[in-house]
Amino acid sequence: MISELKTFIAVCKHGTFAAAGERIGLTQSAVSSQIRRLEESLGFELFDRTGRSATLNERGQGTLERAKEICALYEKLGDAPDDASLNGLLRIGAIASAQPTLLARALERLRQIHPRVRVHVAPGVSMHLMDDLDTGKIDAALIIRPPFGMLPDLTWQPLVQEPFVLVVPNSVRGKDWRTLIQTQPFLRYDRGSFGGRMVEGFLRLEGLSVNDAVEIDEIAGLIHLASKGLGVALVPLVEAHVPLPPGVRAVSLGEFTFYREIGLLRRKPRLTPPIVAQFAECLLEASQGAQRTQAGRKKASGAR
Repeated sequence: MISELKTFIAVCKHGTFAAAGERIGLTQSAVSSQIRRLEESLGFELFDRTGRSATLNERGQGTLERAKEICALYEKLGDAPDDASLNGLLRIGAIASAQPTLLARALERLRQIHPRVRVHVAPGVSMHLMDDLDTGKIDAALIIRPPFGMLPDLTWQPLVQEPFVLVVPNSVRGKDWRTLIQTQPFLRYDRGSFGGRMVEGFLRLEGLSVNDAVEIDEIAGLIHLASKGLGVALVPLVEAHVPLPPGVRAVSLGEFTFYREIGLLRRKPRLTPPIVAQFAECLLEASQGAQRTQAGRKKASGAR
């Protein structure tokens, strides 16, 4: 009966059976037959007929709006429910330092909006998480910005910038970061990671020679090794590790400060389910809170 309702709406819109037939590709007699079937089904006439003319009557006027609603609903039957794509599993890769802060806040918001979404968080270093995204093991990666170009089907969403500082044991005196780096045992950020590559590039750019003592990928590990008096380390000032633990202080690099950028790497929207875009929005909201506190991190950490 949907076709009859559509024909009825066309007649009301275009004024006559003939005009409606021209617009919807039916003969006048076919339009007349459909309207007659509709009236028989409803049990009342929709038009007052006089000779060759037909005027919409009171019952027809009342039926018209309902017919429009029914046809509009019928058109939506083939559509997926609004939140159908927001069910199932969201697979996120995330570096360790972002998990307890940026990621946690974003997932809190996501679960409030879409409680039926299940989330699996895969830990790893940025390089490995990029590979997992490329092979389809995860849907998006919360990582350090890659120091090289990205594939054309990937998109980068910057979130926060974290300044590097020199973490120094309290037992070690001095404020000259160049001297401290070159005279104290050096706790190295793993060169296999994006952050470690940034540190290595900085040392080379500034022509600094270091006495390597320990190489490790975990920022928290570097900070705690320094707090035990084992050496100094160049690390990003991460929200999760501020304030710094007792026994260690942060020395600013001043005008030579460099930054690591944390962001979300994902495939372009046409290649990802809508829930990934929802997660990206939640991450952006979470990062704004981090940016508001970033100005106070140097003071909170004791950097100078």
